[in-house]
Amino acid sequence: MQPPSGPLTGLRVVELAGLGPAPYACMLLAELGADVVRVDRPGGGSLIVDPSKDALNRSRPSVAVDLKSAGGREVLLRLLDGADVLVEGLRPGVLERLGLGPDEVLARNPRLVYARMTGWGQDGPLAQRAGHDINYLGLTGALHAIGTADKPVAPLNIGADFGGGSMFLLVGILAALFERGTSGRGQVVDAAMVDGASSLVTMVYGMLGAGLWQDRRAANLLDGGAPFYDTYVCADGRHVAVGALEPQFYAAFVEGLGLTGALPGAQYDLAHWPEHRRLFAEAFATRPRDEWAEAFAGTDACVTPVLALGEAPVHPHLAARGTFVEQDGASQPGPAPRFSRTPGAVRGAPRRPGADTREALTDWGFSADEVETLLASGAVAEAP
Repeated sequence: MQPPSGPLTGLRVVELAGLGPAPYACMLLAELGADVVRVDRPGGGSLIVDPSKDALNRSRPSVAVDLKSAGGREVLLRLLDGADVLVEGLRPGVLERLGLGPDEVLARNPRLVYARMTGWGQDGPLAQRAGHDINYLGLTGALHAIGTADKPVAPLNIGADFGGGSMFLLVGILAALFERGTSGRGQVVDAAMVDGASSLVTMVYGMLGAGLWQDRRAANLLDGGAPFYDTYVCADGRHVAVGALEPQFYAAFVEGLGLTGALPGAQYDLAHWPEHRRLFAEAFATRPRDEWAEAFAGTDACVTPVLALGEAPVHPHLAARGTFVEQDGASQPGPAPRFSRTPGAVRGAPRRPGADTREALTDWGFSADEVETLLASGAVAEAP
């Protein structure tokens, strides 16, 4: 594991292994310099991907701890005694039943930020229910607003899991750490995906309240309703994205299509939008995607190619910025955001559960004899 670098160097984080949003947040913390240790179940696995190939498990070591045993619970408590942050994504009440809830942990380490990531939140009628991104997003109104006129379409799992989940978890952690600098005390962060995803559509709710948004899909400025903010298929079956909202950008867009003076009505004449869309679609269908990308290159028409996952890492702009990194022969997004003095970095490949049990526990203050005793008792384990 590479040594830490980044603005969070010196921060110590204990992560209880989970799925999706919490691991992603901890990956970002580690790549911005935090010393993160991931606590896995002995023999723990992953829902979809082999843990040793799961990009969300990169950049931090793994120890395998049996939290069902008294010895394993004591290991976690000792780790938390020296930590600044705990990140957990279990159902509400699970850690309390193990004697590892906020009351017990904060009594031992009052400065700890106890950060909890769930879909529905720590309380409320649905708190104990299972769910996934599509369910959380569906409850917020956001999913209703995304898709075609015929049906809602889930935006992968970036709306609630990572946008409404991970990012708000990180904001909560950093805000609590900032407040601790004044009070000297930690606190519990309740990061619920339904809360975060709801916050992400604040602007849309504001427009709805102001009468500037219709509560149906493909009928508004940003949901595919406007012909100048949409995607179009090209002659080769690939697509371009058009985002020509402002009048000067719209003028450049229309000029690039060769349609200056050929459109009925003005840009925001809704009655003419169907005809505008037809003319735009016909024009784009005459040339392949990359020819259109070249035709609009160097303009402010806000027309870009819709790249496949395999194409994005080699796009000249992303390549020039180093947005993607090579990991085990495959491209993955690198750390973000950027810092002028304390850059972050990917610190190593994904680790199997327990791959670093000996080394990580030693780094966190356990003696070699203690580690051997814990391994012999089964309280902790190593990767097979």
